[in-house]
Amino acid sequence: MFFIIGAISGILALSLEWIFEIVANRVVDWNQIKQSLPGIALQQFVEVGSIEEGCKLAAIVVPTCYLQRRHRLPHSNVFIFTIAVALGFTAEENWVYLFHGTASILDRTIGTPVHVMFSAPWGYALEIYISSNTRLNRDKKFIFRAWVNSVICHALVNVLSSAWRYSLPLRLLSYGLFPFLLWMFWRLEQLLRKVQGKPAITLISGYTPQQRYWQRSLVLFALVLGGNAIFGLFLLAKILSPLSPLKLLDTDILWFIFNRFFLNLFFGVLAWLIYRYLRYSVRRRYF
Repeated sequence: MFFIIGAISGILALSLEWIFEIVANRVVDWNQIKQSLPGIALQQFVEVGSIEEGCKLAAIVVPTCYLQRRHRLPHSNVFIFTIAVALGFTAEENWVYLFHGTASILDRTIGTPVHVMFSAPWGYALEIYISSNTRLNRDKKFIFRAWVNSVICHALVNVLSSAWRYSLPLRLLSYGLFPFLLWMFWRLEQLLRKVQGKPAITLISGYTPQQRYWQRSLVLFALVLGGNAIFGLFLLAKILSPLSPLKLLDTDILWFIFNRFFLNLFFGVLAWLIYRYLRYSVRRRYF
């Protein structure tokens, strides 16, 4: 049910964005503003991120409040409902992109889990609020702050993914996209563990400020390595997708595939080894 509600919220968000575009173009030259990267950032924050995260939030709050009055739902269900709504939303979005031919199947495959990662903060905050017996005013503020966090992350991902079309040095911003997505996936996993009552995975365990700074630097380095290893494999798949199967058997193409694949695999494995080192440091400290 929540998957279908999420798809409906996607249609609502698309309609509201269309109305926003019409109104904004009557007030200012909105289409011209969107040509620059700062203009895209403004559009993503004011229009896309706010409307889409707002519609998804409404798609959770309205039916959940209705069900809570009639059934005593386990509080962990709210987070699962959020995931279902986000997947329904992105399914509708994927259909629109593919129907109009504005994105490839590969692009949308990568983008499918992203809406879940966007919505995770306010989904968790809403779950904490609903499961609380007191429901203090600070819990409502926590939901709002989490929603703003989701809007900012939503806007930032879209801006980073748009940077590729610009010339240097703005194009370099695109290399921050997959590390940021990897961090958001990590955050989603951490929130899911909290919902399930499991302890959070700790990576920073240093006793001194110098040790903690070093470990934070390693976390950032691992995100950069791992994220751009995934980015490299994504670019490789995008380069090869138009080629015919026979063309892929060409010696030069095979060498290119081998070279790029193992280079990115090396960076990915290095990021994983850094992660295992940090986990080992935590276990060595506490055990």
